[in-house]
Amino acid sequence: MTNDSDPILDVAGLSVRFGARTERVQALDDVDIQVRRGEILALVGESGCGKSVTAMAILGLLPKRTARIDARRITLGGTDLHGASDRSLRRIRGNRIGMIFQDPMTSLNPVHTVGGQIAEIVRQHRGVDRRTARSRALEMLDLVRIPDARGRRDAYPHELSGGMRQRVMIAMALACDPDLLIADEPTTALDVTVQAQIMALIADLRRDLGMSVLLITHDLGVVAETADRLSVMYAGRIVEEGTVGTVFSRPSHGYTAGLLGSLPAEGKRRQSRLAEIPGAVPRLSDPAPACAFADRCAYVTADCRAGVPPVVHPGPGHRCRCIRPDAVYADLSQSDIVRAWQ
Repeated sequence: MTNDSDPILDVAGLSVRFGARTERVQALDDVDIQVRRGEILALVGESGCGKSVTAMAILGLLPKRTARIDARRITLGGTDLHGASDRSLRRIRGNRIGMIFQDPMTSLNPVHTVGGQIAEIVRQHRGVDRRTARSRALEMLDLVRIPDARGRRDAYPHELSGGMRQRVMIAMALACDPDLLIADEPTTALDVTVQAQIMALIADLRRDLGMSVLLITHDLGVVAETADRLSVMYAGRIVEEGTVGTVFSRPSHGYTAGLLGSLPAEGKRRQSRLAEIPGAVPRLSDPAPACAFADRCAYVTADCRAGVPPVVHPGPGHRCRCIRPDAVYADLSQSDIVRAWQ
């Protein structure tokens, strides 16, 4: 859904199905994502919408026995990932693409020191000796601001706090100077103060290292503070995309409007409960032949159920799959959150 002449990551027409012939789940449907060089693109949506599956498909980590992946292209800096062999993808993962997984306690090996785990990645991808790799591990722990990095290098994951374990995961992801960092819910299970520190760290490293970031999150507050652009995903489809300022100030899809409308706004009168999006996400085993959000949308018409809405352009660099973008924006334009971005 984007059109940039030189993206570092270019994904077009990505579809993923799981299961046997008799019971298939359409996890992703015709997903287009482009991450430009040096930017943070946020992939936003509620749990189960397909965000993590998108990342796993890009990295080639989905099980081949149960996952069917189709795409027009998946490229990293011009290198074809969709048609790459398993051996080629292993060289790319951890080297040109770094990945931060959701839970650092289960992602780190409990029987190896954190420094040893960072050093092992460096040795695998850079072919250096143990001493050089160990020195690089210390350098990376310093880079992510681990206190007493030299002493913590020989610590085991259980000896570190949740915030420090997440910093170790970031150090591992960046150890080989990747072109792209994929951060999948990097602040899950962390308290608010530590969340802010981790996101500030990622933003600082992006600026200092010049890398690109695909940030997977459901937290619009994190998006507002950190990202340059965002893609909104619903039921396996990208439904809206644009700069953070554009989408927040001119939401043009009913789902985006629902997400923004459910946020607490500064100065809003105290409410007994936050606004919510009615209904439930459709079953992915029975994908809608039309707009997947139609049954939950306040702006639905008969035309919305006639077929999958085409991509429209409410403004420059702003795209969405909705046949009534003007109605969505007009209804939400006076909300506290949208007015704050105008």
